[in-house]
Amino acid sequence: QLQLVESGGGLVQPGGSLRLSCAASGPGLDFYDIGWFRQALGKEREGVSCIGYGIGRTYYVDSVKGRFTISRDKLKDTVYLQMNSLKPEESGIYYCAAVPTTVKNICDLNDPYGYWGQGTQVTVSS
Repeated sequence: QLQLVESGGGLVQPGGSLRLSCAASGPGLDFYDIGWFRQALGKEREGVSCIGYGIGRTYYVDSVKGRFTISRDKLKDTVYLQMNSLKPEESGIYYCAAVPTTVKNICDLNDPYGYWGQGTQVTVSS
């Protein structure tokens, strides 16, 4: 059974940076697309970014383009989300999730992600 563990959250001032990690155990991340999602208090969960397994194509929602970078280290079975220029409204619990990759070779935040981590708290506040 694939298990995901997020880390790297914390308290950061507006404009600051954090790097989140999503580490896998069990069978590993081979042949999985990985997505990052976040949920602010009282709001619905929203997709942030994803990375495909094959050639590693990435996708970002418009609000984070140019500030967030998703990457994966296949040797370490870990996916990262580098977040720069963070804003207070981006506070929340950040989750990584996995879905088996498909032949379309493009990740999609609307795919049925079936494996989820426990989340890591990100607080952007002065």
